Amino acid sequence: MLEEAAKLMVKSRFAIAFTGAGISAESGVPTFRGFNGLWKKHRPEELATPEAFEKDPHLVWSFYKWRMDLIRKAKPNPAHYALAELERMGILKAVVTQNVDDLHREAGSRNVVELHGNIFRVRCTSCSYKENLKESGRLEAFLAERNLPKCPRCGSLLRPDVVWFGEPLPRKVLEEAFKLAETADLVLVIGTSGVVYPAAYIPQIVKEHGGKVIEVNTERSGITPIADLFIRGRAGEVMGRLMEKVRVMLNG
Repeated sequence: MLEEAAKLMVKSRFAIAFTGAGISAESGVPTFRGFNGLWKKHRPEELATPEAFEKDPHLVWSFYKWRMDLIRKAKPNPAHYALAELERMGILKAVVTQNVDDLHREAGSRNVVELHGNIFRVRCTSCSYKENLKESGRLEAFLAERNLPKCPRCGSLLRPDVVWFGEPLPRKVLEEAFKLAETADLVLVIGTSGVVYPAAYIPQIVKEHGGKVIEVNTERSGITPIADLFIRGRAGEVMGRLMEKVRVMLNG
């Protein structure tokens, strides 16, 4: 199975990756529903909504600051590094991810499409102001601040630049992801349940346009029925072995 997957990767002219929470779980980032029971007495789904933010922004921000602090300590694992290496090889053209943890960029991936936003980015609730706190070097100070964060441009309340329950995905980001899927002749699906739409359309679009679907997952998912190859296992282990075969093929 790994041999066949490596052959498909090396032969592809435009491969993309589609990743979900499973790839980051190995880096110590709990899946979103894994936060259940980890944070006070609130279900995460009840805090990640526009209504919750409007009702109690202090509560929502305390949850997100706790989550930011937890995620910033996580490091990319071999699966993240493998995707970055595939991009440097010219095989992988983009990573489309449902994750907000920024681990793909930290591993070295350059063309990353974040469908659900980035937990280290904030945006204004009134104007167009956005800031990546990791890039601006303000993350430590931001996490230590007890007052609600305000926009330096207009003074309005800042919010996490992530997609909450009940909110649509950003149109431009979704269009970019769909265009990549329409162009791709192969998609490497890693660690996603394949049941969250519209993100889960990505592998289906690749398949409908004649591309191959390779799935790496610890268990069967909503994507498995359309996968040409299903490789069961932890993302880091599987991708490490897959990369060994890809390197041999390219060098031999």
